[in-house]
Amino acid sequence: MKIPDETLHWLLAGDVAIQYQVHRDLLDDDRPDLQVRIATEGWGARFLAARNPNGHWGHSFYQPKWISSHYTLLDLCHLGLPPNHPDALETIHLILKESKDEQGGINPHRSPGAPGDVCVSGMFLNYACHFGVEAEPLYSIIDYLIPQQMPDGGFNCQQEYGSPVHSSLHSTLSVLEGIHAYLVNDYNYRRSELAKIADQGQAFILRHKLFKSDHSGEIIDPRMLMLSFPPRWRYDILRALDYFQAAQVGYHPAMQPALDVLAKKQRKDGRWPVQARHPGQTHFDMEQTGQPSRWNTLRALRVTHRYG
Repeated sequence: MKIPDETLHWLLAGDVAIQYQVHRDLLDDDRPDLQVRIATEGWGARFLAARNPNGHWGHSFYQPKWISSHYTLLDLCHLGLPPNHPDALETIHLILKESKDEQGGINPHRSPGAPGDVCVSGMFLNYACHFGVEAEPLYSIIDYLIPQQMPDGGFNCQQEYGSPVHSSLHSTLSVLEGIHAYLVNDYNYRRSELAKIADQGQAFILRHKLFKSDHSGEIIDPRMLMLSFPPRWRYDILRALDYFQAAQVGYHPAMQPALDVLAKKQRKDGRWPVQARHPGQTHFDMEQTGQPSRWNTLRALRVTHRYG
């Protein structure tokens, strides 16, 4: 796929995290020299500078949104901060020490004894594997997640609080992203089971054509069609398509409705906008709602690079 020079130059004029991923994903030119700079320049340096002396961001592991340790580590993972960064690993070890529940999952609540959370455990697995935490502390999280899978192939974080009969796209994608990070970073514990779960979770999303009810064909939630970044815990079609391309899932006709929506959102200048912002505190805003978005343009081009 040929990217217009004007679009490419605009992307490469952005933050060093954008530059690194453009070279890696669109130009097939791995640039570790750019990745190293994410820790000392631009957005990455600003996130790291907001870390408290006690090793957490915000007030604690999960409070408040979106400046807590959990969501800041997820942001740094999205940026591509290099693995084994000492600040990230130190905070991850604090979370493992302070926030595991009795079942081995990650507990986002302040009250001891509260249940773990499937979405949060999936997101934690995502950044913990990206940053290269040792394997053994992750065993209990894997043991917690596997039996949480529902008969339809997906996951639902409300399972801890009741008896949902249907999986959630939000929860399923968070777990799939965590499993993907686990598999591509060569962790081995219960690996074959997780690979099978990934296939079943992908099939669950595809049955919904990424945003439609599998019973009525209606749009599940119009917000799923709005492009945002960072996505936080919320599901949207670009986040799902970017996951599929990263996991090297081949084109499936069920993707086409979402690909068509994504194509229509491209502006005449070749860029995609930020369409939605999830309310909450932020360390700073990387981009402005309504404006052209380097993050969304980069991710959309990754998708079209694979699926056309």
